[in-house]
Amino acid sequence: MIDFSSPATQHEALAAFFKAYQAFTARPDDMLARRGLSRVHHRILFFIARSPELSVSELLARLKVSKQALNVPLRQLVQMRLVDSRTDADDKRKRLLVLTADGLKLEAALRKEQIRLLRQCFEQLDDSAVAGWLEVNLALARHW
Repeated sequence: MIDFSSPATQHEALAAFFKAYQAFTARPDDMLARRGLSRVHHRILFFIARSPELSVSELLARLKVSKQALNVPLRQLVQMRLVDSRTDADDKRKRLLVLTADGLKLEAALRKEQIRLLRQCFEQLDDSAVAGWLEVNLALARHW
């Protein structure tokens, strides 16, 4: 059992987490930067891809950001024709978000890069290590 009360272990865990996050986001960040986009745009694309016709209010709840924080990056994605914003047929006040063909292509390329990296890492580990990694990540996600 790892002694997480040790400052050295805590430091090592934090350093590993930050380095892993940098590795996980580096290639997608480069791909986005070439289009003048950033990680916030990636998060928007990710959530819309998982739930086509996601409403703006549902997206705000998933991202846990204010309307003001979402306004500029979402507008940029719409202007770049990566996201389409449609009026809900049942509620004209509600805007539904879907990825365009180009948005789907970009999101798939970003996801493919991250899946490639995860697969490469998982192939170096046994099943219990991968299960432990997933368990830790799910526990972290419950705190968000």
